[in-house]
Amino acid sequence: MKLRELEIAGLYVAESRVFADDRGFFREWFKLADFEATGLSFRAEQSNLSMSSRNVVRGLHYSMAPRGQAKVVTCVYGSLDDVIVDVRVGSPTFGAVVTVPLAADLGTTVVLPAGVAHGFCVTSDTAALSYLLSSPYDAPHELEINPLDPEVNVPWRLSGEAILSEKDAAAPSWAQRRAAGELPAYVA
Repeated sequence: MKLRELEIAGLYVAESRVFADDRGFFREWFKLADFEATGLSFRAEQSNLSMSSRNVVRGLHYSMAPRGQAKVVTCVYGSLDDVIVDVRVGSPTFGAVVTVPLAADLGTTVVLPAGVAHGFCVTSDTAALSYLLSSPYDAPHELEINPLDPEVNVPWRLSGEAILSEKDAAAPSWAQRRAAGELPAYVA
């Protein structure tokens, strides 16, 4: 597994080989030794799986949990665009938006640092996203920013109208979260 840092401080993409044959394919999507060799440590405390249909947009979600919440995500079925927004106050890449195309058969995993906002949109008929969390879900500390906020300007790759949950559609804008002091601080 090869890891390389992306445009957002602490954000990595991990690429692993895909072994395909007439039965299907096999790939690794998390290998602690390879993370540690790059200087990253990650202790999974929760694992989630999300299944969605085409044009579903989930996010932009982030955690204000006291211990932070890093994530390791990969697509296990279909294809989607994974979106990461640096909303960490004081980050050298504050405001940066990165989109990483993920597909089950690509061998690509995204490693998100604590404090960034995360979302995705499904680009195939159906897709499943699997993710590991470094801390468990903690409802009072979980926040969201409207994924269609023009200030954030995420380049969602949709083939129709975005399908959002009521919570995401009603989420505050990035400006509202900033004004309320509801953004995480950057920790180097």
